[in-house]
Amino acid sequence: MNPAALLASLLLLPLFFFILAERRRRISRYSISKKLPLPPSPPGLPFIGNLHELGSLPHQSLSLLSNKHGPLMLLHLGPIPTVVVSSPAVAQHFMKNHDTVFASRPSLKASRALSYNNIDVAFSPYGDCWRQMRKISMCHLLSAKMVQSFASVRRDEVAALLRRVSDNEGTVLCVTEMLNELVSNVLCRVVVGSAMGDERRRLISTLVQQNSIFNTKVFVEDFFPRLRWLDWILGLDEKLKRHVKAWDALLEDFIQDHSISSNDSNNIIHPSADRTDFIDVLLQLQKDPNLDFLLTRDHIKSTLLDMFAAGTDTSFIVLDWSMAELIRNPKVMKKVQDEVRAVAGGEEMINEEHLPKMSYLKAVVKEVLRLHPPIPLLLPESRPKNVKYKATAFLNKRELSSTRGLWDEMRLIGKTLENLNRRDSRAVRWTLRGGSFSSYLLALVGGFARECHSQLLSLS
Repeated sequence: MNPAALLASLLLLPLFFFILAERRRRISRYSISKKLPLPPSPPGLPFIGNLHELGSLPHQSLSLLSNKHGPLMLLHLGPIPTVVVSSPAVAQHFMKNHDTVFASRPSLKASRALSYNNIDVAFSPYGDCWRQMRKISMCHLLSAKMVQSFASVRRDEVAALLRRVSDNEGTVLCVTEMLNELVSNVLCRVVVGSAMGDERRRLISTLVQQNSIFNTKVFVEDFFPRLRWLDWILGLDEKLKRHVKAWDALLEDFIQDHSISSNDSNNIIHPSADRTDFIDVLLQLQKDPNLDFLLTRDHIKSTLLDMFAAGTDTSFIVLDWSMAELIRNPKVMKKVQDEVRAVAGGEEMINEEHLPKMSYLKAVVKEVLRLHPPIPLLLPESRPKNVKYKATAFLNKRELSSTRGLWDEMRLIGKTLENLNRRDSRAVRWTLRGGSFSSYLLALVGGFARECHSQLLSLS
């Protein structure tokens, strides 16, 4: 046989088996659809299903599809059946009745690499590992006492920001850069224990931005595991490895610095002690003989990476959009300024104790969260392996928070920020658990089982 023909045959052989497997999958899917009443589904293409209908902004693409096919629809992203929820009523039923069923996370290529094989809180499967990591985060890192101990850090960084604005009076300043620097400095001091230089701060900012890119990038292996070699040919594997290596080196430097300083000082820092940073707490927990969980180096790194990745972008986006909306609505800004001055009572600096009294300011922030959710598409949740028919679910938070029927009940429909008064702001019931369904939409949470464990820190 001609060598060229033989080579072509060998290359086409995997494709033949792939087509055969795809045909079997489609036949199996058809048999399931005859047995179960499935949600409406847009027609898809062979092999890729509806993947081609997801653009660069998936939440907008899903909103357009939901307008055609209804608030609960079924997509086929390659061989993976995916349920998309775009209605508050459906989402409420979904999370109340099927929350624990869809409480896991799909094992995606980027998340596995960035979470040290899915051992962090964000991407670990719903089980013992996730419960232990969440317990460590809630009890030792993000407890009310721990968050309150960092009040002086937040106060110092806000004061530094105001001094910078005052010192540059009359000059043009980029508010976006200043807010990004503020959030980064606070988070670095909380996690690492000290402020960072410009070079390291820019490195962390770049790595966090690349995290978002990799987590939304389409890897062939995620949808067609038998074609994972295409990721290597396209160079995606090498790019992801370099990115993970950069994170690992940075986190290892932070841990090494703390380990050396801890050994030099010969001090034992209790995890609940005041003014300790996250790395100190985790290193001490690692040495705790009473901890009923083997906390490895990788667990510590994955937790730190979660804090940097989830804590930087979300808080910064809310602050940035809040300033943008206030600048676009000068009358609203005037009302906020009047309320701040009235509550402060002539004091030069606002303290965190003043914030509960600022009802109009809280209403403005909640409206910004509704208009510009930092995470418009909540993390996908996956039905576990022990369930007969596997599926993945998306909650389109951007579509949920713009549903008119919900905001009729919340007395916000037909009103702009400018028209909100104090009576309206008190009428906006916004609780993190229970009460009205607005908690699901405005807080940065998923369902009850996988809700955000850093609510206290993000709202402080």
